[in-house]
Amino acid sequence: MINYILVGGVALIVGLILGTIIRKYVAESKIKSAEAEARRIIEEGIKDSETKKKEAIIEAKDEIHKMRNEAERENKERRNELKKLETRLLKKEETLDKKSEINEQREENLNKRTRKIEAREKQIEEIEERQRVELEKISGLSSEEAKNMLLDGIKKDVEHEAAIMVKEIERQAKDTADRKAREVISYAIQKCAADHVAETTVSVVDLPNDEMKGRIIGREGRNIRALETLTGIDLIIDDTPEAVVISGFDPIRREIARIALEKLINDGRIHPARIEEMVDRAKKEIDTEIKEEGEKAAFDTGVNGIHPEIIKLLGRLKYRTSYGQNVLKHSIEVAYLSSIMAAELGADVRLAKRAGLLHDIGKAVDHEIEGPHVTIGADMAKRYRESKDVVNAIAAHHNDIEPDTIEAVLVQAADAISAARPGARRETLESYIKRLEKLEEIANSFEGVDKCYAIQAGREVRIMVIPEKINDSGMVMISRDIVKRIEAELEYPGQIKVNVIRETRSVSYAK
Repeated sequence: MINYILVGGVALIVGLILGTIIRKYVAESKIKSAEAEARRIIEEGIKDSETKKKEAIIEAKDEIHKMRNEAERENKERRNELKKLETRLLKKEETLDKKSEINEQREENLNKRTRKIEAREKQIEEIEERQRVELEKISGLSSEEAKNMLLDGIKKDVEHEAAIMVKEIERQAKDTADRKAREVISYAIQKCAADHVAETTVSVVDLPNDEMKGRIIGREGRNIRALETLTGIDLIIDDTPEAVVISGFDPIRREIARIALEKLINDGRIHPARIEEMVDRAKKEIDTEIKEEGEKAAFDTGVNGIHPEIIKLLGRLKYRTSYGQNVLKHSIEVAYLSSIMAAELGADVRLAKRAGLLHDIGKAVDHEIEGPHVTIGADMAKRYRESKDVVNAIAAHHNDIEPDTIEAVLVQAADAISAARPGARRETLESYIKRLEKLEEIANSFEGVDKCYAIQAGREVRIMVIPEKINDSGMVMISRDIVKRIEAELEYPGQIKVNVIRETRSVSYAK
């Protein structure tokens, strides 16, 4: 038993020793393998870094090569541009040199000609002197005596011609007096002219009850939006009992909206589809009525041969107002007044009536076309081949340009009479007088003003200055100062013409 124990202990010791030896051997083997693997990784890393280094060097060289080529190309282009500029400069320099040579040559030629002319003038003076001496010898008269004889003969001829001229001047004066008389009469009527720019921009539609307002608005406002979109106007629904306000600057659209809304109210069915249908019907009715009104106006005034488009524009004026005055009725009235005055003054009655009827035609479309109605109307008349006298009368009826004919002045006067008659427009007499007084007060407040008159219903102010205090250049300054004061202190329609007049008289007495 003891032997077995000894053998087992020995075996255990031997096993421990052998295990220790084996573990040491295995550990050494792993260490060597790890060292070999580390050396391999290090070598591969060195090889990779060298490879990347070489590649980076190659890429840098390529980039440097590209930049060098690009720089050479840019330098080449710049050199070419510089060569072109140099060539152009050389050409310009050559051209300037040639021009300088030509100018020098011309100057030399001019100097030669000047010397020749001076020499010829000297020769002519010598020849005239010799001729004068010869004439005195031949005639036996001195130059003073010959001059007196010549003047006596001329005096007789002039007296005869003066007598003939006096008769001719008297005849011309008589003709001028007749013409001036017509102009004076027209001007006297024209003095009451008045400008106008305001107009009616709203229409009111009566409702059977206030519940109708909700139906017009519709669910979430769809009905009112549809109506405003289709007609291009604004529908104002406020606290006003049993009424709806239609607002818009275009009178035709406003009238279409009014008719369509009245039809919808009478029908009772108000929805977007029905609104569209009623608006279309209203447009057709308005188009028909516009044409009929234009034809009726032309027929009533006896103006024939008007272009169909002008007829439509005349019809549109039925829905246009100015200071509450219906523009179509105003145009018809101006046509009658112009023809009556033309007949009294011996002017062209048909031209005056035609120009009077068409003078405000631009107001039919002044909400659609930019510019004053005078310019628009003249352009329309020219486009539809009205005569140049009619075009001039339209363009001149507010003094924007000078009238070329007596008929144009008559249209101005008739327009002023129609607008200024009592009740025609809404401007009160009191405000009108105050504006004239204020206008004259502003003008008289300047030093050097002698007299001042506001004419043409305040559209022009004529100022007479004292010539000893205000010179010609001072007239310009005082007119500008007066214009600035008027613009700052007055409210007025249209424009005001400031006309400064300076008169210098020379009086002598024969004793």
